[in-house]
Amino acid sequence: MTNDFLKPTLDWIKDDWNSNKLRFVVELVAWAISIGCSLTMAVTVPNPPLLALYPLWILGCGMYAWAAFNRRSFGMLANYMLLVGIDAVGLVRMLIA
Repeated sequence: MTNDFLKPTLDWIKDDWNSNKLRFVVELVAWAISIGCSLTMAVTVPNPPLLALYPLWILGCGMYAWAAFNRRSFGMLANYMLLVGIDAVGLVRMLIA
């Protein structure tokens, strides 16, 4: 029963890996960065280490943007490029302040 439930998902993951291994790894690393930043933020509030988190978050969003471009996904590309822009401005404002 469990195998029948998971098989389509596992097949989809294998197909994604086989279609473009580099993109798969980039997306996996970007996902780990995203989760790591979120966990760090949650654990360290009210004083999270933004100087360390912001550049990592921007890097992860940039990696997702590359993967979205590679997948030809306009919506994801637009979303992650906008996040890179917004957060880059936030980082610069934080460094200037």
